[in-house]
Amino acid sequence: MRSPQPRISLTQTQRLALNASLQASIAVLRTDAAGLTRFLEEQAAENPNLRLEPPPAPGLQDWLPRWSAVFGAAGMGDAADFAGGAAPSLIAHVLSAVERLALSPHENRISMALVEALEPSGWLGVPLAVIAREVKASLPEVEAVLTKLQCIDPAGLFARTLAECLRLQAAEMGVLDAAMRAILDHLDLLASGNLTRLARACALTEAEVLVRFRLIRSMNPKPGSEFSSVSAAAVREPDLVVKADGGGWTIALNRSALPTLRVEKAGDGAGLAAAKAVERMVDARNTTLLLVGREILQRQQEAVRQGPQALAPMSMADLAEALGFHESTISRVVAGASLDTPRGTWWLRQMFSAALGGNGQPVVSAAALRHRLARLIAAENPGKPLSDAALAQALPEETGVNIARRTVAKYREDQGIPPAHRRKRRPALPRLGQKGRAKG
Repeated sequence: MRSPQPRISLTQTQRLALNASLQASIAVLRTDAAGLTRFLEEQAAENPNLRLEPPPAPGLQDWLPRWSAVFGAAGMGDAADFAGGAAPSLIAHVLSAVERLALSPHENRISMALVEALEPSGWLGVPLAVIAREVKASLPEVEAVLTKLQCIDPAGLFARTLAECLRLQAAEMGVLDAAMRAILDHLDLLASGNLTRLARACALTEAEVLVRFRLIRSMNPKPGSEFSSVSAAAVREPDLVVKADGGGWTIALNRSALPTLRVEKAGDGAGLAAAKAVERMVDARNTTLLLVGREILQRQQEAVRQGPQALAPMSMADLAEALGFHESTISRVVAGASLDTPRGTWWLRQMFSAALGGNGQPVVSAAALRHRLARLIAAENPGKPLSDAALAQALPEETGVNIARRTVAKYREDQGIPPAHRRKRRPALPRLGQKGRAKG
């Protein structure tokens, strides 16, 4: 029997080869402001035809949108963001940290009362005197436990006032000097933007005030908001900013997050061509990001106004069709981008969510359902937490949409919320109804 002879055959395949310029364009498109700055610094270091100028320094009136509601809650406007119970994922995080503090039984009872007093902002919502009375402890004992809890990350949790929240963050950053303390003692002047009067009140130069203002501006006035499923890290500069404009909203690139790029026209070689190519890539990235941001804002105005519970169903395919882009372009441009709003700093990617319901039921987004699930858990009696089955029965009463128990379990786990048996704890405070934020 003859062995088979080797055969030679030809096959044809198609493969897209990306040149270096296209690869760089794709990389720039999916880069956030911090990453784009690093890329431009590297390019400018290698190419004398590229010159970078620092981002324009924000003035005393240039607060990010996330500060608008905070100054209101501090006595200069609306305090709605500070009402209600803290996010269950925040409570789970704090309880885990408390366990590692090795407190005495008496201190632990005080700590549980302080945890129950947390608001969604991460601030303390009940005066220490009330907590001391309810747990039968002295005020110094409560203050001592509070000091320990204020060391829990992120810095600023368990603050009683905006000034204290910012002092805790400044201390963690290593910038709580005498000048910073003086400015935080005059937050009303800082919020008003009266630079001359603030500098005089703090015995500082205007330049010294501005240096510390820019540090404060980068802080998170509501550290508890970081535990929302859509929230981005507020310590970074956002890529886009949304501000109220009459009865609507405007969106813009955050110019404070990006250096200004200049192309030096001297020379006519490869360096100049490469510099112009970088300039085109950055312009294309910024234009695409702004177009996508505007379309998202158009579809999610109620979420910006009310919070994540009002997120509407939205897919990347929807945006791609509306804007005439490929879906992969939408995916890349929102990959690491964030949006600063009066409701906090949000990841663009997390604002996309599938539609649920229909067939006679209301149509809501999965993201809105997750948020409403968290609100149900936040309002539960900690001594009798709701099981996943009970939550699956309660959600339709609020949303009109039926979901399975296993879906409830998945949404709960996605948000870092433990199951009912791990949420159970003896209430340390009575059901006080609407909490009043501590003033001292």
